[in-house]
Amino acid sequence: MSILYNFKEIEKKWIEVWQEQKLFQWDPNRPGVYCLTMYPYPSGTLHMGHVLNYTIGDVLVRYFLAQGKNVLSPMGWDSFGLPAENAAIKAKIPPKVFTKNNIERMREQIRRAGWGYDWSLELATSHPGYYRWTQWLFLQFYRKGLAFRKKAAVNWCPQCQTVLANEQVHQGSCERCGTEIEQKDLEQWFFRMSSYAQRLLDGHKKLKGKWPENVLKLQKDWIGRSEGARLDFRLEGSERKVSVFTTRPDTVYGVTFMSIAPEHPLVEELLEGNPRAEEIRRAIRKMRQQSKIERTSEESEKEGVFTGCYVINPFNGERVQLWVANYALMDYGTGAVMAVPAHDQRDFLFAKKYGIPLKVVIQPEGTELDVERMEEAYVGDGVMVNSPPFDGLGNREAMREITLYAKERGFGDFTVSYKLKDWLLSRQRYWGAPIPVIYCSACGIVPVPEEDLPVMLPEDVEFLPTGDSPLRRCEEWRRTSCPRCGGEAERETDTMDTFVDSSWYFLRYLSPRDEGRAFDRELLRRWMPVDLYIGGIEHATMHLVYARFFTMVLKDLGLVDVEEPFERLFCQGMICKTAYRCPEHIWVEEGEVDFICLRCGEVLADQVDLASQQRLLCKGCGGEVRGSHRGCGREVEAEMAKMSKTKRNGVSPDELFERYGADTVRVGIMRLGPVDQDLVFSESVMVGEHKFLQKVYR
Repeated sequence: MSILYNFKEIEKKWIEVWQEQKLFQWDPNRPGVYCLTMYPYPSGTLHMGHVLNYTIGDVLVRYFLAQGKNVLSPMGWDSFGLPAENAAIKAKIPPKVFTKNNIERMREQIRRAGWGYDWSLELATSHPGYYRWTQWLFLQFYRKGLAFRKKAAVNWCPQCQTVLANEQVHQGSCERCGTEIEQKDLEQWFFRMSSYAQRLLDGHKKLKGKWPENVLKLQKDWIGRSEGARLDFRLEGSERKVSVFTTRPDTVYGVTFMSIAPEHPLVEELLEGNPRAEEIRRAIRKMRQQSKIERTSEESEKEGVFTGCYVINPFNGERVQLWVANYALMDYGTGAVMAVPAHDQRDFLFAKKYGIPLKVVIQPEGTELDVERMEEAYVGDGVMVNSPPFDGLGNREAMREITLYAKERGFGDFTVSYKLKDWLLSRQRYWGAPIPVIYCSACGIVPVPEEDLPVMLPEDVEFLPTGDSPLRRCEEWRRTSCPRCGGEAERETDTMDTFVDSSWYFLRYLSPRDEGRAFDRELLRRWMPVDLYIGGIEHATMHLVYARFFTMVLKDLGLVDVEEPFERLFCQGMICKTAYRCPEHIWVEEGEVDFICLRCGEVLADQVDLASQQRLLCKGCGGEVRGSHRGCGREVEAEMAKMSKTKRNGVSPDELFERYGADTVRVGIMRLGPVDQDLVFSESVMVGEHKFLQKVYR
């Protein structure tokens, strides 16, 4: 007799039983395990990446529960920020309404999946009860001197109409919409994260063996510690110093020009009264519109403009031209570069283009370089020449001696530079936590009193981006009175980067309904750090660095007792699937492609494999398969790619739940392969696991 495996009825029954028994409810008074999965953006429905992440967490939570342990397993929503706001704009629905609807939809999906969470701890970062404390934490940073405002060159996305941090720019484009970014000079709020660069690196010693090695390496490279020298050149005709950071002080006698970044604050000073000011400004504007890759790659075109000014090399008194060059960057070193074209390839290409002389100061052993015949810069080791009093020394030995020489004479010193800069947190958008400061013409910058928090987002506001903050256009909300003098004043109209919200949410989970404080110190002592944190490696150099920095600051402020927020980290792989592209329609869905095996004839999509050579092969006979787009008849190209809406290769978890059941999906996704590696989705795995569960049930 056949027994029907009615998974819908079974799963519904047991989810209700777990809820009645409060199976996943945490007991704060018993020792236990804090098992945390990264919370989602509620900008749409769940995708298969969520399914993998939350299934891994669910497996571990149930494992710990089966051992009789007390488990803290919360869930919440990273509900502020660009992803949710852009989706709301596209749907033409206010972000608050759009976000609320998505949270309800995604919560239902998570419940249906059967993943184990204590829903009594649920939080949303866009709720006033949460962002009140985000604002309170900002004020603690401000009082400590770690939140500050300055004018700076920033990354501007013309599509999203907002500033982006360096971490949110990928290959010169906005990570959210793909639009090429522009450079703008704006007054912005920053967190002084650069002062924690070495501490963030030192913290890796505690995490080694507990965090994936590749995550630590990514962070190390991102923080970018370089040991070198600070050398001070003097601007001709003034006492103004132009300092450079260099890892090659041994080449300083070979400087034949100096280049500064187009964003360097010295530029405007140099242009005052300069007869070529407009010509130089036009050249600078062009350079600033180039992507970072265009500006720094050795292969890309080097561009620059001579300022008409000179600097004096303090080592030999030589007068060298001062240029603005596209490959000099403000986010590395000091934004000024001592250019040594004989021994640096980018300087070499620049000098050749603009007819600037070369000067050899390091000769390789057994060869003599001739500047007239050099076809590229010599960047290897050798013996110092044309560098009195260091001639004859090996260049490695000379590095230290030259830096000591500069230090003793007051125009240089040993120093360390980091690529990690201060965290730019201002956003000219509506859907974020308002920055709690007020501007008064008499009192200056005035923090909002703590008793007046939260500074609530107004609801009756035009939230579509127009190049200015939507809050700036909200006159009634913007105009206020000064808390100090009572005079007319204005609120800050920028909102905070959503990464601020996610830098402390793991602390708030312990007491999410507490209206009197951001978090319960006693509970933190017992439950922090998080025992196991599960999420994607794509957060290695953004969220995970920010959260570590935030926790270190809170420890310094005496608010928490731990320095590292996450004891262990597990990074799951990405869910990949074949994506198809035809010349006419770019990306097309699998269901829009007809497949023909050149050996055995017509085949279905699930009978096709993508070989490592990016060729389609028939699973049955191994023959080559051709795919053609049903719409235009053109042959498609195939590639293995992360599931995404853009590449139209996504799979809906809802469809899988409906067809096979949540148990099948949970078992199936864990059986795709090692879950810390990229996994190739195959529905045939779901079919096989569904048959297995039917057998178990029978």
